[in-house]
Amino acid sequence: MYASHDKLILLDADGTIIDAFSAIEAAFTQHGMAIGDLDRFQKRRNLFKYLGGIKEFPRNLAKSLGNSNRKELINTLTDIYRESAVLYPGIAPLLQQLLATPGIRVGLVTRNVTHEPAITLSRLFARHDLDIQQLDFFSCIPLKTAKTEYFSAALSQLGINPARAFACGDEHKDYLSMQAAGFNPFMVSYGFEDFRRLTLKYAVPEVIISRTPQALSQRIRHAFDLPESAL
Repeated sequence: MYASHDKLILLDADGTIIDAFSAIEAAFTQHGMAIGDLDRFQKRRNLFKYLGGIKEFPRNLAKSLGNSNRKELINTLTDIYRESAVLYPGIAPLLQQLLATPGIRVGLVTRNVTHEPAITLSRLFARHDLDIQQLDFFSCIPLKTAKTEYFSAALSQLGINPARAFACGDEHKDYLSMQAAGFNPFMVSYGFEDFRRLTLKYAVPEVIISRTPQALSQRIRHAFDLPESAL
C-alpha cells in the first residue's frame, strides 16, 4: 500500500527549532525599533505582531512605512539569520540523531521570510554542524500559504504512511495543516504563540504541546524510540 516502512518527521523552522524571536528582536533594534518582550509578542494577532504593542506601535509604524524600510529590515534579518541566529538549546543534537538513524526521514517546511531562505537556513544549520542537504524533504512557502499541501506532497514523494508521519509547529495554523494532512502532531508553546493562546483560543490539546525545546526533544525521542543521549 505504501512504498516505504520508514517514519517521517517534518519540522517547522522559526519558533520551533530556530530562536526566531531573538533574531527578529536584534533586527528591529538595529533599525531603531522595538518589538516588546516575548510574552506580549506571542499574544498579538498576526496583523500587529511586528508592529509592537501600545508602547512600541507608534514608533514602529513610522519606521516601517515604505517599501525601502521594509526591504532594509529584511536585509538585516537575513544577515542576522546567516551570521548569528541559532537553533534552540538541544535541537542540534536531536536533528543529528534523527538524520543519522536508519528508517527515519526528516524534512523541513517553513515560511521563513529572509532572502533566499534555502541559503539562509543552510548557513544557520552549518554553524550547528548540520548539512541541510541531508534533509529528505525541504520546502520554503509563502507567508499566508497553508502547509497542508506540502505535508501531503512529502508523504506522496517519500511513500510514507500518514500513520507513521509526524510534524512539528508553533502556530495554530500549523496544527490545522497537520490534522488536514493526517499527521501526528507535535506542538510547542515557546515560539510565535503561547500555551494559553493555543489551548484556549484554538483548542489545541494540551497533551501534544511542549513548553520548552528540551521537552520537545524528549517527546520526539520517545516517539521515535531514540535513546535520550544525543550524538
